[in-house]
Amino acid sequence: MSSRIIPVQPFDYVVFGATGDLTKRKLIPALYHRFKDGQFDEQSRIIGVSRTKLTDAEFQKLARDSIETFVEKSYQDKKTIDRFIGAFSYVPNDVTDEAHWGDLSKNLREDPKVVRAFYLAIAPDLFGPTCEYILKKGYYRRDARVVIEKPLGHDLASSIEINDEVSKIFKEDQVYRIDHYLGKETVQNLLALRFANILFEPIWNSAHIDHVQITVAESVGAGTRGYYDESGALRDMVQNHIIQLLCLVAMEPPASDAANALRDEKLKVLRSLKPIDGADVGRVTVRGQYRGGSVDGTAVASYQDELPEDKKGSRTETFVAIKAEIENWRWSGVPFYIRTGKRLVSRASEIVIQFRNIPHSMFDHAQGAPKPNRLVIRIQPDEGVKLFLMIKDPGPGGMRLREVPLNLSFAETFAERTPEAYERLLLDVIRGQQTLFMRRDELEAAWEWVDPIRNGWDLANDAPQTYTAGTWGPTGAIALIERDGRTWHEDGH
Repeated sequence: MSSRIIPVQPFDYVVFGATGDLTKRKLIPALYHRFKDGQFDEQSRIIGVSRTKLTDAEFQKLARDSIETFVEKSYQDKKTIDRFIGAFSYVPNDVTDEAHWGDLSKNLREDPKVVRAFYLAIAPDLFGPTCEYILKKGYYRRDARVVIEKPLGHDLASSIEINDEVSKIFKEDQVYRIDHYLGKETVQNLLALRFANILFEPIWNSAHIDHVQITVAESVGAGTRGYYDESGALRDMVQNHIIQLLCLVAMEPPASDAANALRDEKLKVLRSLKPIDGADVGRVTVRGQYRGGSVDGTAVASYQDELPEDKKGSRTETFVAIKAEIENWRWSGVPFYIRTGKRLVSRASEIVIQFRNIPHSMFDHAQGAPKPNRLVIRIQPDEGVKLFLMIKDPGPGGMRLREVPLNLSFAETFAERTPEAYERLLLDVIRGQQTLFMRRDELEAAWEWVDPIRNGWDLANDAPQTYTAGTWGPTGAIALIERDGRTWHEDGH
């Protein structure tokens, strides 16, 4: 693996919200893996910033604890950890109180060859004040980058407000709106599968594809996450992760792999999505909320029972299913069925391309009817690609048709460790590579499609359908697809 590592320039990575959960669970382990693989060295620095008053040594201990907790034991090496931790420093800072602004000047280098990046792992209402602080304190440079985490608003208006505040300081080519799903290896392999092989592109259209399914299922609950009850599955998963997956499946071939070439094509898909509003909301969308049940043999409480007393009776959806349509030449008449939810049977994210039936079968006397081909792209877990084909079952006694998968398992094919999404995305920021980050007009087009769905639910004022934890969601989601004569793909679950 080391032979394929391309080192990045030295950098100063300033992480606001350095004592938060995201930093400890994702950012520090991701940077450690890249350091261990030789993608950067001690010339680079990681500077933590937070309201918590810590010394450099205390922040370094936090980083060490993060590695010991969240990095696989087989990848923990004491000498490497010691070298990595040496790159860490800390500045206490309250960007909401000018009297308590910390001084980063001694931590940041003026060398233009050192990339300067600011990661805002903080609440969105602090994005504006933090960017203002960066400018006022003299830390802004035209070549600096800023990374902002979701949620980027709760609707189109709030998203515009947040982006307006950030754009007062940072230009669009400096802003990296992160969606970790786009950093997953399998998601990027969707691009390779489509555009690096001549096999699929000629049949990647309504003439050969019957429908597409996108499932992002989680077995964990949501009731203890305060943010989730203000958001729900539509805003938390559909508006960003799932819509991004839909765009990668549906977009036209970009002219190049340049960031804007790819993002231009995604934007065209977003603007071609058929609006869902009025009576259509009740017809092509389903929302649900889990009740008590059993997941992996363990009894779990309902969403309502997990909520604090002041949230009881919440109608926040923990499950969404939508029949989406793309109104363009390639996809006219091809439904995209999407679903996501908490407390489902298992954790599984996948894309299913369901091809049409063969136009005529010559196998009148065969045992087993031909089934239409399917391409299943498994994003997590057990990342891989399966192409289901019909073959003759070996042996004498006539023609027996059988469906079998050509199975590309990443774990079996690629012996080395597969990097996590944040590993790629964090260093793409240093490279100045924006391909896997959302552009502002993409984000706003996604909100323009999602907002009418939410408004339709609010106007209807119906409670979400309940579903038992440990199942695949409410019965309405099954009816949504089965009334079209189709079924959800649940292979291997």
